[in-house]
Amino acid sequence: MGTVSLPDTWVYALRLPHDPRAARVARTTVRAVLSGHDRHEVLDRVELLTSELVGNAYQHTNGPASLRLTALADGRIRIGVWDRHPNIPAPFGEPPWDRVPHAPVNAEQGRGLHLVQEYADSWGGLTLGDSPLDRGAGKLLWFEVGA
Repeated sequence: MGTVSLPDTWVYALRLPHDPRAARVARTTVRAVLSGHDRHEVLDRVELLTSELVGNAYQHTNGPASLRLTALADGRIRIGVWDRHPNIPAPFGEPPWDRVPHAPVNAEQGRGLHLVQEYADSWGGLTLGDSPLDRGAGKLLWFEVGA
């Protein structure tokens, strides 16, 4: 009888409706997945940044979103959030990535993308479906932690 070893790489995906509870569902899912894989060292950062991206997808679009969590072979965790809006916000677009405008001190919103710059090891974004046949394909924003 052989010993079974768990894989170091894995992928989880979650489809999220356009619902104000989507960010909470995404946080809960991320917490469950990372806890289940004993990745407690990145859990708080991933949970926070995932919540920001899913919350932005809800706030700035009128359609569904998708969440994808991936453990890469080198130990990094990559999170991708897809939505139907094609515009890629700073800091995910072209350099310079520090062009996210600062939120006023008393503002209740506008700090989420600064958190990505502060707590993610790397990040990016791409528009999906640039051809006329792919209209409405949206964008994918991603970040990685644990490098």
